Amino acid sequence: MSLLLTTAAAVAMLTGLVHSLLGERLIFRHLRASTFVPGLPAPPLQGRHVRILWATWHLASVFGWAFAGLLLHLAHAPAATLSARSVLAAVAAAHLGAALLVFVGTRGRHPGWIALALVAVLSWASIGPT
Repeated sequence: MSLLLTTAAAVAMLTGLVHSLLGERLIFRHLRASTFVPGLPAPPLQGRHVRILWATWHLASVFGWAFAGLLLHLAHAPAATLSARSVLAAVAAAHLGAALLVFVGTRGRHPGWIALALVAVLSWASIGPT
C-alpha cells in the first residue's frame, strides 16, 4: 500500500467535505428558507441562479471524491495501473452524483443534469462484463 497515495486520497476526501460544509455554513445558509436547496434571491442573482450555484458548488466535492477513489485504488495496488473498468466506474459515479445535484438543485429545470446523466449511463454501460 502506498502511504503517499492514501494520504493524497484522504486529503482530497477531506477537502471536498470541508468545501461543502463551509459553503453551506458561510454562503448558502443565508440563502435558504427552510428548504434543502437554497433558493432565496441574492441580488443581482435570482433564486434560480442561487440553486444552480449551489449545485455547482457541491460538484467540486463530488468530482474530488471520485479522484480520491481512484487514488485509493492505486494506493492499494501500487504495482498495477488503473484499469479502464476502475476509471469508468469513477467517471460514472461522479457524473451520476453531479446529475442528481443539478436535478435536485434546479428542480430539473437546468438541462445540464441530462448531459451529466448521459455521461454516467454511457460510461457505466461501456464497462461491460467482468
